Amino acid sequence: MSDTNAFSPLRVGTTTIRNRLAMAPMTRSRATEEGLATASIAEYYRQRAGAGLIVTEATQISQRGKSYPTTPGIGTSEQAASWRQVTDAVHEAGSTIHLQLFHGGRTGHSTMRGGLAAHAPSAVAAPGQTFTPDGLRDHQVPEAMTGADIRDTLRDFAVASELAVSAGFDGVQLHAANGYLPQQFLCQDSNLRTDEWGGSTENRVRFIVEAVRAMAGAAGADRTSLRISPASTVQGMNEGNTEELYEALLTELAGDGLAFLDVSETPGHPDVTALVRKTWPGVLVLNPHRVTSPEAPHDRVANGFAAGADVVALGTPWLANPDLAERIARRGPYNEPDGSTFYGGTDLGYLDYPLLAA
Repeated sequence: MSDTNAFSPLRVGTTTIRNRLAMAPMTRSRATEEGLATASIAEYYRQRAGAGLIVTEATQISQRGKSYPTTPGIGTSEQAASWRQVTDAVHEAGSTIHLQLFHGGRTGHSTMRGGLAAHAPSAVAAPGQTFTPDGLRDHQVPEAMTGADIRDTLRDFAVASELAVSAGFDGVQLHAANGYLPQQFLCQDSNLRTDEWGGSTENRVRFIVEAVRAMAGAAGADRTSLRISPASTVQGMNEGNTEELYEALLTELAGDGLAFLDVSETPGHPDVTALVRKTWPGVLVLNPHRVTSPEAPHDRVANGFAAGADVVALGTPWLANPDLAERIARRGPYNEPDGSTFYGGTDLGYLDYPLLAA
């Protein structure tokens, strides 16, 4: 598909999106301390409703799953109610919005969780440091999850999915990328288990399969998607047998009728993207990272379609260009993002990026 087809409609899950440009999930840390969405968050997503599909920032399913300051939640009815202003704003502007469900696992610090220890597949700390309100602090050694802990977490994903639907979202997405809890179960260095949740490829993919199916049972398979980042090494990930893992995972889920698969491509691994496209029979949303040199958003869109995507997702370009779809249609110009305002702060660098002149 050429980039000129980026503006044709496509059926995705329960809705028909008006174009094949997606806004990728991006943490912005603008929620309240209680994890509530705000009027500014609603305006932020409304401004970017030129995207045919919006996937929100990572949203923790529980206090235990929280990893970063002032990130939103979807574990309580109060948190769900706060999201209604967001979904209403996006729908009124003509777009589709899915909520990304998040559990950080071993990432983050206990101060983010009200003193709760991290839960992870095994008692192996993530490397390096993590953000807290008091600055960077070392990752702590997590508690290895018991079988009951795993079942409770799967139930939390289901409850969060029900709450998201009640808040008006068109769908929910499992964040199984970027080194957080679901990917921690995949990786040989962070999952040392010898029970049904570790060891073999079949066992290492089990948590993601069961989480997706718990969410689909609550929200509907056609309202459920999965985000993955095959071969990514962020947060100390080492999958070990990437191709085998993802072929097994996607083959298992291929017949479930999910809304879409969302892939954050790891630079230098187009072969894995090709494997994913070959294995996945449904709608593929791809955030392409094919080159190391700077490239314009419209070139990235073309590269994404060339790699077999049905929908192309971009991240930072949407942050700095609320009207990115129109800019891509015109092939620019594009605003440059201000990295100092990416996380936290005020509406500066959040709601004030200029639009194209009429």
